[in-house]
Amino acid sequence: MGVEGTEPGTVRPGGRTARVRAAVLQATGDTLTEQGFAHLDLADIARRAEVGKTTVYRRWGTVTSLVADLLVDMAEQSLPRTETGSLLGDLKANARLVQRTLAAPRQGALFKAVIAAATCEAKTAEALHRFYDIRVKEWAPCVQQAIDRGEVPEGTDPHEVIRAVSAPLYYRLLTTGESLDEAAADRAAEAAATAARAGAYLRGV
Repeated sequence: MGVEGTEPGTVRPGGRTARVRAAVLQATGDTLTEQGFAHLDLADIARRAEVGKTTVYRRWGTVTSLVADLLVDMAEQSLPRTETGSLLGDLKANARLVQRTLAAPRQGALFKAVIAAATCEAKTAEALHRFYDIRVKEWAPCVQQAIDRGEVPEGTDPHEVIRAVSAPLYYRLLTTGESLDEAAADRAAEAAATAARAGAYLRGV
């Protein structure tokens, strides 16, 4: 996504530039996790990453561009989908991946901070939407395969099924202090699979 000279922070470089990007994004994630979006500062990020301040300003320009690039990187690093041969098995694999990510101290705090920032920063919101769009598209073929096998009705919207799996986990993360365990992940997957088989996610319904 993007080439040199288009949008700050969207280049896919190699060598030293790649190392600079990795260090800066690590520092950005650390700051978000520890202090939240309000405390992001380009000069502080440069200091943490041990990178020249001018490099950070020239390459990213704003903290929202930094967060956008962090989300791009997170999407790229995410694990590919698992195919188990059954809709429930695939949805459980998806739910457990989301659960492990959100239950991890650093990752859970990072997602909370980014979601909070997205509520008041349009560019961060757009980047967050792109992140989830990439992840939903990665897992949607599992539902299409279930349609092809006759497990769920023809006309089921695969994207809606995948969103339904992670929605209860994010809700719990953001609204309760309860821990996210595999049991919660499995319940979310079972609920989505049951609803999909019953035709709850048919397009246009």
